[in-house]
Amino acid sequence: MTAGPPPVRMPLAPALLDIQAPVRERLARVPEEMWRIVRADAPIVESVNAHLTGMKGKMFRPTVLLLASQIAGTPDDRGIRLAAITELVHLASVVHDDSVDHSPLRRGMPTINALFSHQVAVIAGDYLYSRALAELVAVGDFELLRVMLGASNDMTLGELRQLASYDALQFTEADYWLLVQAKTASLLGAAAEAGALCGAPRFRQQLARFGHLLGMAFQVADDLLDYTETESVTGKPSGNDLKEHKVTLPLIASLPRMSRAQRARVEALFAAPIPTDAEITDVVAIVHECGGIDFARRKGEEFAADAESALVDVPASEARQSLIDALGYVMDRRS
Repeated sequence: MTAGPPPVRMPLAPALLDIQAPVRERLARVPEEMWRIVRADAPIVESVNAHLTGMKGKMFRPTVLLLASQIAGTPDDRGIRLAAITELVHLASVVHDDSVDHSPLRRGMPTINALFSHQVAVIAGDYLYSRALAELVAVGDFELLRVMLGASNDMTLGELRQLASYDALQFTEADYWLLVQAKTASLLGAAAEAGALCGAPRFRQQLARFGHLLGMAFQVADDLLDYTETESVTGKPSGNDLKEHKVTLPLIASLPRMSRAQRARVEALFAAPIPTDAEITDVVAIVHECGGIDFARRKGEEFAADAESALVDVPASEARQSLIDALGYVMDRRS
């Protein structure tokens, strides 16, 4: 019996810790700067902040900002302050999103709305926003203020557009791209542009475009996880978006290719107040069968390729390579 060809070994996605290597020391100062900004002599604020400290994510947006500031090799000290402000804006949006969606958990931890109340979550998100923007005013740079306020406004409008969509299955691909640009790409674009203003202003346009396209790829890859990542206990698709009746690109791309019977099963899931695991697994299988996963993955890869092209005129450096590696991390991450 003739042996088949050896298995193809795919290159591993870059690890986030390796991507962060050129800015590791500066990045390590960001959390303390965040908590300095939001510290207040009020027990409820202290309790919320203590919980948010544990919820701190992977610091991806501060990483992008600090790498962008280091592109020309002359980062200034404002970068750490801006990185903290950017992460606080992101955290505020997360707190608000969890409250709007009534999500009990995020990354396995109770959300603010689950631990305290929806009222506390709304006000806590407002507090994070107001403290971040007050700190931004204190920086005293009109261009940085314009960039960050623009992103904050886009994120708010994106959330309002999403809430105004009553018939989930009528949510179009055009609607989806508008939402992604507003809720994800705007802040990553602002992070990269703000980074440029803190050390590499001549590359401002290229880095802003890079960050925006990185954000588009990031959200597509994130939405793919709902259909491709399996839970460790059940071995079934996580299906969190489907549980919440959220329509994302894999499903949007699949809908026109479905048979009537398949469409009816999808409609049944969206009509169910709480979809069952069996319904979610069935719809995930339909989306795979109808090519929605492949379509979304191609779109994400196109954004990633365009993002890399945005840096073509930026001189080679460790920071530039880390930004390019961030594209591979975004497209291949597992959670």
